[in-house]
Amino acid sequence: MTDDETQIRSLIERWASAVHDGDIEGVVADHAEDIVMFDVPPPHEGVRGIQAYLETWPEFFAWQASGACFEIAALDVTVGGDVAYAFGLLRCATAEGLREDPTYLLRLTLGLRREAGRWMVAHEHHSFPLKS
Repeated sequence: MTDDETQIRSLIERWASAVHDGDIEGVVADHAEDIVMFDVPPPHEGVRGIQAYLETWPEFFAWQASGACFEIAALDVTVGGDVAYAFGLLRCATAEGLREDPTYLLRLTLGLRREAGRWMVAHEHHSFPLKS
């Protein structure tokens, strides 16, 4: 694993921990000002900019405070120069939801770029597979 891959993996692990803890400052710490995020709930055209990104989290934190988890189950990172992407699977469910279907995982894709020597998340995409 390269040094950049290690840095990005650590960045994503810190982000996931901050999400789990409801720590909004930690959630946005490594996100670009012009972040674009496509999330599970609306708006389906996504949100653009750090302020709009910030505004998506309070409702999720309230749901998570009911005892839901948010933890990385698998993560892959690819780096090429000053851009990188990562994709993974996360457990994002209540205890009841995990009991009902422990294989139902949140899909995560991140696009990153190096800004002033520091890796920043510029694109974030979350999705769940359709249940059959």
